[in-house]
Amino acid sequence: MSTLALPDMNQLSESGVDFVDEPYFENLLKRKTDPGRIREIIAKAKNKEALEVEETAALLNADEPELIEQIFDTARQLKKDVYGNRIVLFAPIYVGNYCVNDCRYCGFRRSNRDSVRRTLTTRELRGQIENLLKNGHKRLIAVFGEHRNYSPEYIADCVNEIYSVHVGNNSIRRVNINAAPLSHEGYRIVKEAGIGTYQVFQETYHHTTYARMHPKGTRKSNFMWRLDSPARAIESGCDDVGLGALFGLAGWKFEALSLVAHAIHLMQHYRVGPHTISFPRIRPASGVTIKEVAEHDVKDDEFLRLIAILRLSVPYTGLIVTAREPAVIRKTALGFGVSQIDAGTRIEIGGYTEADAQTQALEKEQFELGDIRPLDEVIRQLLNDGYIPSFCTACYRLGRTGEVFMEYAIPGFIQNMCTPNALTTLQEYLTDFASPETKAAGEKILKQEFDKIPEGKRKFEILDRIERIRNTDERDLYF
Repeated sequence: MSTLALPDMNQLSESGVDFVDEPYFENLLKRKTDPGRIREIIAKAKNKEALEVEETAALLNADEPELIEQIFDTARQLKKDVYGNRIVLFAPIYVGNYCVNDCRYCGFRRSNRDSVRRTLTTRELRGQIENLLKNGHKRLIAVFGEHRNYSPEYIADCVNEIYSVHVGNNSIRRVNINAAPLSHEGYRIVKEAGIGTYQVFQETYHHTTYARMHPKGTRKSNFMWRLDSPARAIESGCDDVGLGALFGLAGWKFEALSLVAHAIHLMQHYRVGPHTISFPRIRPASGVTIKEVAEHDVKDDEFLRLIAILRLSVPYTGLIVTAREPAVIRKTALGFGVSQIDAGTRIEIGGYTEADAQTQALEKEQFELGDIRPLDEVIRQLLNDGYIPSFCTACYRLGRTGEVFMEYAIPGFIQNMCTPNALTTLQEYLTDFASPETKAAGEKILKQEFDKIPEGKRKFEILDRIERIRNTDERDLYF
């Protein structure tokens, strides 16, 4: 694998549009709630129309229990209308944790002497992927620290290596990336490796808080370089980008409003909104004093409101709740608009082959997880709760990305293709990897979902694929 240097700090541009109008946002969040206006906004959201910043702020200001319940009800309906009852599954793979930054909330920050620094060798990386494949995974997000060792060329090499690993009939079909912001040329390099979504969290959109959390002189202290990174990615051909904020650093309503403003900014300039939005809450980490950095604690009820409001505001975007959250919160959040979760997650470097199943080693991971249940257990719960666990990656491989994806997703057509693909990938998991209990629950869901499909050619095609997966070695039979 090649290791080339990242651009020098002095080469980082301050270009881009700073759409985070703090005085305007804060003024919006001080306005009184007008119940009539809230109902108008909810009616607009029910039509799958993305909301404006002012409309999102109105929902955030709606503190009355009756209005909150109406927001929750609408979020449930939108999740069903746009995504059906599918839940997309993935796993993170931490490749290396060397980092030049000193973010106050992160266990990987450079000043943390307790952090065990490591980059997986090619052999170790393949071992991690083999373990994930043996458990049934097909979608990954590869995570890298910000360091000269993890150049665009290196990331591309890792992606190619991951795609080359096969265990029996199984292989990784899509690798998404969570890594440092890149230049236009850097994004072009990783795109050529066949990545899916490139994810960059702003962490916090609040300028003063951002400066306090990311010390001056570090690469990450450049607010605009990071804020403009999704735009650069789209301009370079990475038309699927993921946004995110770390909740707890600044007020949750401000961060939610900023995420929506970011989505609107991308749609206005590129006709492509974010493929995913993430909203993790701060967790304990090695050497981190939570009380010193989490100045705005986000309570569970506020967290669920956040999810519901994001679902109304950006109905076409995948919402991700990660294993940072405990299982009970993740289970509840699924009902309010979440469409993607990770499962069977370990974030220690080398954790999929070396970590103890019941404990975590904070010195080897970025933060503490709230849910380390095995993949099979998570899938079984999803099935018992009436969801279709999905490993589908067809949209990426058939060009249904970026603006094309928006054309399908905004009116809610995407589930017409994704549900059949969810059923075939579920059948793959049940045939190749599931425990007897999970297989029984899965076969029940498959029958229920198949019975809902109208008679016709598509139903015949789905049944044909399912039977071929059950009875032959054929896999990856997607629509």
